[in-house]
Amino acid sequence: MALPPSATTDEAFLREVDEEYRRDQAMGILRSYGRWILVAVVVALVALGGWLYWQHHRDSRAGTQGEQYDAAMRLVEANQADKALPELGKVAASSGEGYAAMAQIAEGNLLLQKNDAKGAAAKFAQVAGNAKYEQPFRDLGLVRQTVAEYDTLKPQAVIDRLKGLTNPNSPWLGTAGELVAAAYLKAGNRAEAGRLYGQIAQGGEKVPESIRQRAVQLAGVLGVDAIDQSKETKAK
Repeated sequence: MALPPSATTDEAFLREVDEEYRRDQAMGILRSYGRWILVAVVVALVALGGWLYWQHHRDSRAGTQGEQYDAAMRLVEANQADKALPELGKVAASSGEGYAAMAQIAEGNLLLQKNDAKGAAAKFAQVAGNAKYEQPFRDLGLVRQTVAEYDTLKPQAVIDRLKGLTNPNSPWLGTAGELVAAAYLKAGNRAEAGRLYGQIAQGGEKVPESIRQRAVQLAGVLGVDAIDQSKETKAK
């Protein structure tokens, strides 16, 4: 082996030898495992491509379901419920949880308008009991189911079913609260009914004004001084 040039330091020479050794190692690895490395890269690229396609397909499907739902609701607005129901049924049977839940609730509302309380309650119950749906849809389904079944339920059943939705921070305080308060009255529990009507009256912006006004009046009848605080604040 030729000696390194005199101008080359021992450190530089050793670095060159080390780099050459590393290159030989790398080439050896590529010769031994190059095919498998290539296969792994191809598999990763195929997986990435599949994921991107699935994302695109999901977005496209959601867009299609949205169009179908909108078309069905236009039929509802045009008082063509008989034509709207089968279209809503197609959306409800789809795998897109959001539009499927809304379609089932819309089906229930139409059945309720047709005085089919039992059929409507069944649709609402399907939404309320579907763990795949997000909680706001399930809560809405439970409230609507209770409305459809209210005349056939015992007061305690209504209270047990909806009491969890009547806390002051619940977005369902107004609607669920009225149902539960009425059930308390039906059961003869005027104190709890008055307390809940007072809570609804002071529910602020989360409770529709019409419900707050009714709650103020009913609470007053039951001996509870319920003032609509949000209305007073606006007046000031």
